[in-house]
Amino acid sequence: MSYRDFTLAKLESHFGIKNRKERILETFVPIQPSTYLSRELMEVEGLPVRSEKAKSEWIVVPILRELRNRNDKYFTIHSGDFLNADEEKGLKGECDFILAKDVSTFDINYPIIQIVEAKKNDLELGVPQCAAQLVGAKVFNQNKGVEIPKIYGCVTTGNEWLFMVLENDLIKIDSKIHYLNEVENIIGIFQVIIDYYKKILK
Repeated sequence: MSYRDFTLAKLESHFGIKNRKERILETFVPIQPSTYLSRELMEVEGLPVRSEKAKSEWIVVPILRELRNRNDKYFTIHSGDFLNADEEKGLKGECDFILAKDVSTFDINYPIIQIVEAKKNDLELGVPQCAAQLVGAKVFNQNKGVEIPKIYGCVTTGNEWLFMVLENDLIKIDSKIHYLNEVENIIGIFQVIIDYYKKILK
């Protein structure tokens, strides 16, 4: 069993993690993309971006790189890495993207944001996996002696972005989907999340 095998029901039965759909991250300031990112996203419009690999290369990675540069490389980006928190309980497996506090080490330290690329262009298919990875990230940090009150995640098709957060034993799934044509909102929301971590992880 791995992150991809979980359902929301299994997370509740295995770990007591409940879920609720509601508005989260409502208060944010839209941040206009840099000239570089705007140009990158404009080029995507004329390309056949259908596969997960193409979405990663042309949409997701440029946005994450923009955020990293905006924040003086506060976090590092792990792509396709394994996050093994508790193998016996199934909290293990390959992750599309893990944003972790950058402490200049090769391995993953302090995972703070999980990003899942939705399979078959369906956001809902990615929600249980992302939720499981949030639980895995929480356990991973606890194993290192670090208690982080909120662990954030996002499921994306490239065009659609759905945010969620694990706090205590509740996963809140945003009732609003954000779209790439308003990338300034996506950047603004990520910035709120990153600012939260900057306050608790120096």
